Amino acid sequence: MRRASISRQTAETEISVDINLDGTGAYDNQTGVGFFDHMLDQLARHSLIDMTISAKGDYHIDDHHTVEDTGIALGQALSAALGDKRGIRRYGECHLPMDDAQVRCALDLSGRPFLVWNVDLPTAKIGTFDTELVREFFQAFSTHGGITLHVDQLHGLNSHHIAEAAFKAVARALRQAVESDPRKGDAIPSTKGTL
Repeated sequence: MRRASISRQTAETEISVDINLDGTGAYDNQTGVGFFDHMLDQLARHSLIDMTISAKGDYHIDDHHTVEDTGIALGQALSAALGDKRGIRRYGECHLPMDDAQVRCALDLSGRPFLVWNVDLPTAKIGTFDTELVREFFQAFSTHGGITLHVDQLHGLNSHHIAEAAFKAVARALRQAVESDPRKGDAIPSTKGTL
C-alpha cells in the first residue's frame, strides 16, 4: 500500500503525519487549531486519503508556524507515499460548490511545485483562525508535495464557505490524481520517463 509517515520538529513546532493514499478517508487530525483541523478533516474525507496528523506549536505567538509546518509535512508525506508515481493518473480537477461559494481546482503531481491562488477571503478571521493561513498551508503543501496547484474562487461571500470549498476542491482533485490508472499499468505518466 502507498503509505508514508513524516515527523518534523523545529524550535517552533512538532508535527507528525501518517497517510495512506489507498484509504477510505478516515482521519484523526489534532493540530490544536480548531478550524484548521476541520479543514484537514475535509481534505482527508474528500480525497479518500487516510490521514492522522498531530501537531504542537508555538500558539502563544499565533497559529502560523503550526499551519505552515503541517503543510510542509503533509506535502512531504504525499511525495513519499507516491514514490516514483508509476501508474497514477497524475492530473485532477474539480469545480466544487458550497452554498454561496464555488471554487475550482486543477492540479498536476508533476514534481514541479507552483501555486496559483485566486481566492479572496473577505474576512480576516474565521472564528479565531487567520484566513491568510489558508494560502500559507497550500503554498507549503504544494511546494513540499511537488504539486502544480491552481485554486480559483469563482463565487463566494462567506469566508468559511470559501475556505471549505477550497479544501474540498483540492481534496477531490487530489483523489483523481493519486488514483491508479489501470490503462497505464506501472508506467510513469510522463513522456520524459520520470516525474
